[in-house]
This record gives sequence, C-alpha cells and structure tokens, in this order.
Amino acid sequence: MQLKTIYELALTLALAGVGAIVFSLIGFPAAVLTGSAVAVTLGGIFGAPVIMPTHVRDVCFVALGVGIGASVTPEVLRAAATWPLSFVMLSLALLLSMFTNRFLLRRFFGFSGFNATLASAPGHLSYILGIAAEDGRELTRISVVQSTRVLFLTICVPPIIFGIFGVTGETFLPPFVMSLTSGIGLGIAAGAVGFLFKRFQIPAAFLLAGMFVSAVGHLMGATPGRIPDWLAFAAYLVMGALIGTRFRGVTLPVLLGAVWAGVWVTLVTVTAAGLGVVGVMFMLGLSPGLLFVAFAPGGVEAMAAIAVQAGLDPTFVAAHHVFRLVFLTFAVPIFLRGAKI
Repeated sequence: MQLKTIYELALTLALAGVGAIVFSLIGFPAAVLTGSAVAVTLGGIFGAPVIMPTHVRDVCFVALGVGIGASVTPEVLRAAATWPLSFVMLSLALLLSMFTNRFLLRRFFGFSGFNATLASAPGHLSYILGIAAEDGRELTRISVVQSTRVLFLTICVPPIIFGIFGVTGETFLPPFVMSLTSGIGLGIAAGAVGFLFKRFQIPAAFLLAGMFVSAVGHLMGATPGRIPDWLAFAAYLVMGALIGTRFRGVTLPVLLGAVWAGVWVTLVTVTAAGLGVVGVMFMLGLSPGLLFVAFAPGGVEAMAAIAVQAGLDPTFVAAHHVFRLVFLTFAVPIFLRGAKI
C-alpha cells in the first residue's frame, strides 16, 4: 500500500477505535460495530479522508464468514427445512417496501422512476451503485439514501434487540477457540473460494465463502472451535468503519437533501419487514427478536454480527440476508424495466 493509503487507513481505524471505546463506556449495545460506524461517518462528513481498502474489507468478510460458519451443526441443517416459508414472507415484505418507497420517492422527493427504483431497493448496495454508475444516474444521491438505511439500522437494531427483546444468553458458537492451523487453513480456503464466488458475481462473495468453508470444516469435524475474540473484535471494528466510509466526500447540501429520503425509505422498509416478522412468528413460532434481525434490511455482515452478539442464530440470520440479496439481484432489473425515466 502507498504511504497515503496507510495513513488514511490508520486514521479511519483510529476513529473507529475511539467510537467503539466511547460507545462501550456509555453502555451502547454492540458498541464496537455501532460506535465505529458513527465515528467514521462523522469523520467522513466533516472532511476526514476515511477509507477502507478492498482487500482489508474482504479479509474482514472472510473472518466474519468463518465465525458464522462455526455455528453450523446438523441440528441447524434440520431446522433449515422450515425456512422456505420464512423466505416467502421476506419476499413479500421486500416487494411491498419497494413498491411503496418508489412511489414516495417520486411523489415527495423528486426522484425519477429509475432513480427511485435504485434508491428504494432494500439492500445490495454495491450492485445498486454499479447500475447507477453505468447509467450515469444520480450516484451520490442514491448512495446517501442507501447508506442512510445501512447506518440507521446498524445503530438502531442493537438497542431494539437488546432493550426490547433482550439478549438470549445463548451461544451458537463452539466454547473453545480453534487452533492456529485450522484458522489459517480456513482463511486460505475461504479466500480462494471467495475469489471464485466473486468471479461468478455471487452476492456477499467473501462472507459466503467463509461461511461455506467453515461450515463444511465444522460439520466434518476437521476444524472445530470458534475464531479468537480479538479477531471477531477486529472484524466488527472494520465492518463499522466500512459503513462509515460511505459518507466520505458527501457535501452538506446533498446530505441534507437526501438523508430525509433515506430515513423515510428506512422506516417504510422496516415497517414492511415488521409485517413479515409478525406473519412468520405466528406460522413458525420463532422468536420475534431472531426474525427482526433476519428481516431488518441492514447490511448482511452487520446483521449477522449483531445476531452473534445477541445470542441469536447467526446462520438463520445470514441465510435470510443472503436470500434478500439474491432476490434483489433478480427483482431490481424487473422493477427498472417498468420504471418511467
């Protein structure tokens, strides 16, 4: 890395660390993730050169994926047989939120049909911004709306889960730390699979690769144990910092003009998700806290991390968020075809 990149990354991680410490001192839930996200966001808004290099981000995603994959057991796989009904309800919630948000963005915030469709998609940020950039759309405005949703949910979901639903006290991870040999082996294998997944444009490629390789290793009994606490801490810190870097360089007028649209989009999306949660809760008898994290349209990595810290099944949560990304991969182009420019 160039000296400038090293300096900017060090500054970003320093801001993230300060935010994590402050949020820990005030007792905020999931302090490492939420505190780092808020601190780096504020830094970016006020002109700090915050960055998160792609290779650092991908290593973070691999670590998170390996950590989540360690929770996969035969019991989890048997429980997965009941998940398709939940996926159906999630699909209906996504469609409801996209239709409603596209109408609101066009009617009250002056978005074109095309831009409103991109801004209303509840997730898959890199995919959405890629379409916007290729078509020369209002990339910054769409980015602020989407980033507001991710940041808002990263900050708000932990207090809701910890304060309203409560921490379960359960752990879905092995009680002991995996060996250094197992960790290195899983990391290398997950990195290789991640590059393969990325080549085939699979959403959340490195996170999924880590989950897949780790799950196989744990189910076979070849790589028992969880990732070290320090590595999980570092991954949460980088994840929060990554969320915050999306606001770098956004001017105050653009921010103020788009952030309210982002807040409304988030509220509508969360409401639609809540309706889906209620339906699945009664049909499958699952806990509302687990379903809320699984249906909340935040970043897949952030929501899975929150699930781990709250004692909720991270495999169930991650599976639903990955399904959301796959669903949007096919749904967004269909919505765009019907959008009026």
